[in-house]
Amino acid sequence: MQQYDVLIVGSGLAGLTLALKTASTKKVCLVSKRKIIDSSSDWAQGGIAAVLNEDDSIESHIKDTLIAGAGLCDEAVTKMVTSNAKDAIEWLIDLGVGFTREKDDSGYHLTREGGHSHRRIIHADDATGHAVQTTLIEKIRQHPNITLLEHHIAVDLITTSKIKQQAPISDSDNKTYPADDNNCLGAYVLNNDTGDVMTIAAQHTVLATGGAGKVYLYTTNPDVSTGDGIAMAWRAGCRVANMEFIQFHPTCLFHPHAKSFLISEAVRGEGGILKLPDGTAFMKTHDDRAELAPRDVVARAIDFEMKKHGIDCVYLDITHKPLTFITAHFPNIYKRCLELGIDISKEPIPVVPAAHYTCGGVMSDSEGRTDIQNLYAIGEVACTGLHGANRLASNSLLECMVFGKAAALDILSQEPQKVPQLPHWDESRVTDADEAVLIAHTWGELRRFMWNYVGIVRTDKRLSRALHRIHMLRDEVNEFYSNFKISNDLIELRNLLQVSELIVKSAMERKESRGLHYSKDYPNIDDDAVPTALTPSNYYSLLDQHHMIKENNPK
Repeated sequence: MQQYDVLIVGSGLAGLTLALKTASTKKVCLVSKRKIIDSSSDWAQGGIAAVLNEDDSIESHIKDTLIAGAGLCDEAVTKMVTSNAKDAIEWLIDLGVGFTREKDDSGYHLTREGGHSHRRIIHADDATGHAVQTTLIEKIRQHPNITLLEHHIAVDLITTSKIKQQAPISDSDNKTYPADDNNCLGAYVLNNDTGDVMTIAAQHTVLATGGAGKVYLYTTNPDVSTGDGIAMAWRAGCRVANMEFIQFHPTCLFHPHAKSFLISEAVRGEGGILKLPDGTAFMKTHDDRAELAPRDVVARAIDFEMKKHGIDCVYLDITHKPLTFITAHFPNIYKRCLELGIDISKEPIPVVPAAHYTCGGVMSDSEGRTDIQNLYAIGEVACTGLHGANRLASNSLLECMVFGKAAALDILSQEPQKVPQLPHWDESRVTDADEAVLIAHTWGELRRFMWNYVGIVRTDKRLSRALHRIHMLRDEVNEFYSNFKISNDLIELRNLLQVSELIVKSAMERKESRGLHYSKDYPNIDDDAVPTALTPSNYYSLLDQHHMIKENNPK
């Protein structure tokens, strides 16, 4: 059993922030499914929202966030995040992040994105996330108190509730953890290179695993976005909220050789116009804010026009801007499109909506604490109340840093606790998988029917069909999980099925259309804005128990 003060699952901006802010006095373990750089944070193009201009105000940033969130934002949380934005940006600058400056070097260049009333998006060209992540990763690798485990995936959380159900904890352990409490003690972690499952104990465990975009056929997210933290927290006993609000980014590049390539919100912020194949601009007919409307409005407008005209995509036109402007503001987008034969200075960009951001997640408070003691959830995996029914553009990286710091301060304020000897992972009753084709086939089927039945526009009938299919696939995968050795793909598939069920059940609970959730059966919005909260019926599943073996009781 390995033991640390802080176990962080996930290597996006939230996890890196917390690691750097606790490692001065804590022994930290950072778990990354692939390389540390592989995260949605690294893929973020647009920038980070913060009030940095005298013409802007925190009150205006709050107002824009609340409007985008369609009545479901927590105002206190929104104020907390926006008020700490400037400090978060200054922290990044102090660490050496090279944000884009004005041509005359008078200050940092700020752009504007959909839903924002002011220019307040600080950025590093059109690759902000990469600039931030590479800077922080360098600090992480150099820090003596941080152990980095790349190519490792968390299998499940270890909690006192699970252990007590599997085998009684000794009296000495109960003195540390009262019988009526449920505490997180660490996690089982699979080494993807060796196939071995490690038992990692920690005084504090932090989920920073990101969202679940890979549940959909078309997504702007990297392959690692499989909802692992949400699924693990749910199985452990945490509530989840607002899972029906999946943000579809309006403009993902539509090209057979481009996988999940995002065309930044900033392209529309800097004058890009959405058009039909015949060149007709259409956003004004859907919203007075046109291309600068919030993402849910723009995504539904594109979806409507595609279905109305029977077309595969629409086009984002920035050709009216000079080439020098385009290459200065969007060098990476220009380069990638040119590699695919599209010169965006001369022809419009073919785009389609794609699953982009999970607005709901594990319920957590202003310090990132969840329903289970010593378990935190920060970043996209969490539902903090900031995003409500629709995330305002460029508030996501900001949330990662603000809650990473808040959780770190809460962890640092607590007295050290004893962690009992934990059960080992038991593979004595399983064998090597005979046909892994089940995993690939099930994954493909899941993503297709989630796209068709639980996409931008929903109906009760579609949701019911999706839930039926999820339950059938879940039973097949659970049987597979019970009988064969686990793998990275099997763990991800199991988690995706769990998150899909939570998305569908949340969508079925909401009898209205609000924000990112649009139902043809309930097209109107209710007067009262009420979050959707789901509570698990059990703290653990028998499948988890199946693989647990007590250190002092091998039987």
